[in-house]
This record gives sequence, structure tokens and C-alpha cells, in this order.
Amino acid sequence: MLMRGGTSRGPFFCADALPSDPAERDRLLVAIMGSPHELQINGLGGGNSLSSKVAIVSPSSRPDCDVDYLFAQVSVDRERVDTRPNCGNMLAAVGPFALEHGFVQARGDETVVKIFNVNTGSVIEALVQTPQGKVTYDGDTRIDGVPGAAAPVILNFQGAQGSLTGKLFPTGSRIDIIDGIEATCLDSAMPLMIVNAASLGLTGAESPPELDGNAALLRRLEMLRLEAGRRMGLGDVADSVVPKPVLVSPAGGGLAVRSRYFTPHNCHRAHAVTGAIGVAASFVLPGTVSSALGDGTPFSHGCVSVLHPAGRLDISIEIDTPGGLPRISRAGVVRTARKIMQGTVYIPS
Repeated sequence: MLMRGGTSRGPFFCADALPSDPAERDRLLVAIMGSPHELQINGLGGGNSLSSKVAIVSPSSRPDCDVDYLFAQVSVDRERVDTRPNCGNMLAAVGPFALEHGFVQARGDETVVKIFNVNTGSVIEALVQTPQGKVTYDGDTRIDGVPGAAAPVILNFQGAQGSLTGKLFPTGSRIDIIDGIEATCLDSAMPLMIVNAASLGLTGAESPPELDGNAALLRRLEMLRLEAGRRMGLGDVADSVVPKPVLVSPAGGGLAVRSRYFTPHNCHRAHAVTGAIGVAASFVLPGTVSSALGDGTPFSHGCVSVLHPAGRLDISIEIDTPGGLPRISRAGVVRTARKIMQGTVYIPS
């Protein structure tokens, strides 16, 4: 089933339809998406990292969840599949897909689908609209980066802290100095390397094409990212899409921060949901690169706006401090999804 989730798009598969061997599965996904080719002309990919994504769903092996969701980022220009990160945008369509395939039965006009993300080991509650016991994609909710309106899908992330590294601040510091640049290395829903745009001579309001056309900037960001990955305990991340580099800048006051999110070698035309959770968390946690852009008001819960090239993402976030250490207890976001088509994809021999 080809679906849009949030501002991303890609094929959704039942896990038992794919090879159980990861290497064989990944070769198949590369062929399905048409990589490596800048247009992915021979497959289902759209020639962009946002439309070269795959979701693999199965009934959950965990008693506290309904389905397991494995996300796969298929490289556009290389024969490479990365299953280390999660994708919160594709996640928005997992609940509807699970209901469509009977993995979950609709319960009233709204159905909660509990999703275990295999990539990060986290649990997400998706609230899906199911009037008269059927999934609906029609509604009045609009999200920046997607034309038109659709039914809302509310995603509540539980235990987002330390999604991949097991620590909110994997390096042990809220600010690291990497090649003379201050960076916050944070893992909340997605491992991030956050840098103040001004420290790289930017305003932070540059458009994605401007940033993608700045070859010197991309080389510098990649060098910083590689070192950040090593310090975060992720090893050599040259062939991985995590951590993601993020440039932050002031958004004009209030609980808002401007972000340019890289995927990691190009600037996102909108913003990843999981990345926005991390950016929002860094903004309200004292002592980080992002928090220096705010007014220093103590924060425990509320909504943080992450401004991106296509608009804004509003993140509902709660922080508590058990034992004096900060913890992201809950983070939520509103997304939409759409079923585009269902059918058979043919694989070259």
C-alpha cells in the first residue's frame, strides 16, 4: 500500500510479505524504490529522501502493543538501506494501515493504536479517526507542507528519551565543542546534533535550496556530524543517516524556535516529526545551544512551535526531573495521513 504519512510518502508492507533475512530484504527494497538513481525512475521512489521511505508492519510480539513498525530509509543515490532511525511522519500512517489490514479492530469513532517502533524500542500511541468503525482519511486538519486537509492522527510518544543511545545527552554534556563550534548532542525521539546557525555565519532563515547549494557548509556539517556521532557512541556514522544535523535560530520570542533540519546531507523541505520533538526538547532544557535562544523561563509542560521552511510544527511536551535529572515524560504531535493506492509492485530479476 502506497501511503502518505505527514510530509513523507512511501510503500507500506506487511512484514511477512518481505524476506526475513535483513540483507535480502534490503536488496529487495532498493530494487522496489529504484535506487541508486537521482530520479529513482525505475521504482516507487520519488527522487527525494522524503519520498524514499518504507514502513514494515506486523502484529506486535509485545503484549502491551498492537503492532510492530520497522522504518527503512532507502538512499536515493546509493544501494543502501538504513533502519537505525525512526520516522515520525511515516508513523502517522501506521495506525491507519494496521486498521486497514485487520491487525487492529476499530473501537468507536476514535481508535487508539499502540505501536512499538522496532528501530528505537519506543512505544507510540496513535489516535486514528474511525467513524462507524472504519478508517477515514477525510477531515479538516491541515499541516504545513501538505496541500489540502485530512483527518487528524494524534501521535503521543512515550519514552522518547534516549531513543537510540539510551541517554538524553549521550556525550554527557549539554554543549560540546566540535572543531570550535558549540553543539548540543541530544537523543529525544531522534539523535540530533544541534548547532546555532549564527556560529556558521548563517541567519537560520535560509531556504533549503540555498543551504543545499552551499557546498562548503554541507562539508562542514558532515565533518561535525561524523565527530558528533563518534562522541554519542554511535561509532562511524558515515554510512548512517543519524545523527541528524540541525541549525537553530531565534523565532521572534515566545515558546518558538526556528529550525533547518538535514536528512543528513540535504535540508528537509519541511521538518521530521521526531526531529521536531528533539528540537523542542532542546529549546526548553536549560544549558543547551537551543535554550540560549529563549528567554530562560522555567518550563515543565506546554506547546513549543518549531518553525521550518514549509511552516510550523507544534510539539506538546512534558518534562519532569526525577532525582534532579531532566526527563522527557511525554511528547505529542498532530499529523495526517492518506492512502494513495494498493496493489502489486514488480521486482526486476
